[in-house]
Amino acid sequence: MISDDQEIRRAAAILRGGGIVAFPTETVYGLGADAFNPLAVARIFEIKNRPFFDPLILHIADFNDLSKLVMDIPIHAERLIHRFWPGPLTLVLSKKDEVPDIVTAGLPTVAVRMPQHPIALDLIQKAGCPIAGPSANPFGYVSPTTAGHVREQLGDQVDLILDGGPCEVGLESTIISFIGEKPRLLRPGGLPLEEVEPIIGKVEMNLIEESGPSSPGRLPKHYAPQTPVVVDWREKDLDNYRNKKVGLLAFREVNVSLPFQQVELLSPKGDLREAAANLFAAIRRLDALTLDFILAEPVPEVGLGRAIMDRLRRASHREG
Repeated sequence: MISDDQEIRRAAAILRGGGIVAFPTETVYGLGADAFNPLAVARIFEIKNRPFFDPLILHIADFNDLSKLVMDIPIHAERLIHRFWPGPLTLVLSKKDEVPDIVTAGLPTVAVRMPQHPIALDLIQKAGCPIAGPSANPFGYVSPTTAGHVREQLGDQVDLILDGGPCEVGLESTIISFIGEKPRLLRPGGLPLEEVEPIIGKVEMNLIEESGPSSPGRLPKHYAPQTPVVVDWREKDLDNYRNKKVGLLAFREVNVSLPFQQVELLSPKGDLREAAANLFAAIRRLDALTLDFILAEPVPEVGLGRAIMDRLRRASHREG
């Protein structure tokens, strides 16, 4: 049931009182706290079991709020803001001292975005503060794209869960840093790089960090289900899985012969936007089947396909 105005007002009061609210955005569901309340933000880390060296994204609903958080806005960043906010784009900029260090993992930078979801924007406005909001799931696991996903993974650890229906984009925001001489892509996401570069020119790529991430979602192992995900497989390798319980995460069609326990098609018509929106929910359904492996079919690495493959590679990263 979609949350109404009364429930959003209640959620805003919870945030002002130092509580935690899960809320919908166009990308994934967020786990929100008042960004200027360090104790509330610390509770986010506790609920998610998230390392304190992993910075958070701040969500705003008014362009004027950006000046409360950042030192300056480079001209290229300003162009992206005017073109893509609200939307699935996060910018990393030099922070003001007022932003608590726990939000930024002690870094001199802060990640900010304006979500494109009416409930998220209404919540931020009613709360009267920027909201620190990582994805509403245990750290490193598959991001939630429905309120039900949040309930399954976090249950009563959250003070309130706002329901905005399924997320339209279904992938986390694209993160671009404006620290340094040239803009850098830190995380591919819901806004394709092909839409960004015509506006600000070439963007450098810098996607994997082994330690001390400069933005969210940068650790090699991230967005991972319990079931091992295999991305770099070939049809000639299928005999190795013949006696195993295996699920297939397919892009648009099934053209291999292994008897899979279940097949999830991301987009029968081969639409990368549809595939992105379906990705996390499909992984969750396969993960719930107690399989031995999930074989993931690669998608074309153009547009949103770049972000999909980034998530699949991080989900497949195994320790040791």
